[in-house]
Amino acid sequence: MKIVLQNLTKKFPSRNKKSREEVIAVNDFTFEIPDGKLIGLLGPSGCGKSTALNLICGLLKPTSGRIFFGEDDVTDLPPEHRGVGLVFQNYALYPHLTVLKNITFPLENLRGADKLSKEEMKKRAYDAARLVQLEDLMDRKPSELSGGQQQRVAIARALVKMPRVLLLDEPLSNLDARLRLQTREEIRRIQHRTQVTTIFVTHDQEEAMSISDMIVVMKDGVVQQIGRPQEVYDEPVNLFVAKFLGTPPINIFRGKVADGRLYIGGEAVLPVQGVPDQEVTVGILPEGFILQENGPLTCDLDRVEVMGRDISVVSTHPCSENASIRSIINAENTVDPDAATVRFAVKPRKLFLFHPETGERIRFTAE
Repeated sequence: MKIVLQNLTKKFPSRNKKSREEVIAVNDFTFEIPDGKLIGLLGPSGCGKSTALNLICGLLKPTSGRIFFGEDDVTDLPPEHRGVGLVFQNYALYPHLTVLKNITFPLENLRGADKLSKEEMKKRAYDAARLVQLEDLMDRKPSELSGGQQQRVAIARALVKMPRVLLLDEPLSNLDARLRLQTREEIRRIQHRTQVTTIFVTHDQEEAMSISDMIVVMKDGVVQQIGRPQEVYDEPVNLFVAKFLGTPPINIFRGKVADGRLYIGGEAVLPVQGVPDQEVTVGILPEGFILQENGPLTCDLDRVEVMGRDISVVSTHPCSENASIRSIINAENTVDPDAATVRFAVKPRKLFLFHPETGERIRFTAE
């Protein structure tokens, strides 16, 4: 099911008694979600991603804009008639019901031509349970399940209605690190198998990038960038996107461009053609450093962390906005941990320039 959002805007009344200015939670959101894809809505708390999800499912009405499922305008359609399955952060299971009863609960409310017999409901429930690998736990109650199993019950309950759209609102937030990894792999597997158009809301960029076909990065209700996860990581449109994505985070420096060269401190680290002389903000991805004995960028060495196939060189620089700089290099390189400084060359495609005030990306050509 293709989903089209046209100029979607949601405003809330101000809670500030002194100010009547409305709060814009989602601002002019336009996007086409392709049929059968998994889309990650990503951003910090308060960016509008959950509001956008609630607009799509019908729990909130937009202030302006339209929502289409395929060719159908569903903007004014109640949630129960939109054909959506919604999975919440807190699972929202009924503690006194078994897994089977929790899964079949949405089917018991069907009326008219959609009404199912008990046998049909049970068959649909077991089909959904098999998708999430819970068919052997159908007689248990939620208190007898692990957190990951409870989350899978919630997913099965959403899928049993055979929804046109599956909406997941931070579904992994209550799980520990190992369960988060396992469950997000399950979500990806289930989505591939069912081909249900899925929207996954999270503030965890690693989650979004690992399972999404496309990600939508939001800030203050405004879409910052849309694209495939690797494309957005490799080509951020602004400083916010660059800083939000990536683990370890991007390294930020104060720099300047003079005579076609980028300077960090007093060192010319890279030629940057096509950029006029100006102050700039410099972002260098952790993997963008090349250990080089006479490299143009000199940093003060703090420590070296061995991570198996890679080494993390932790250093500092007077022009760095990060408390420490993390440079990820191949473990075949040798770094003297007792050295006072470490020197790097920089990979041009892993370095970005941004306007220091607006944060907008400044494109350049390296020689």
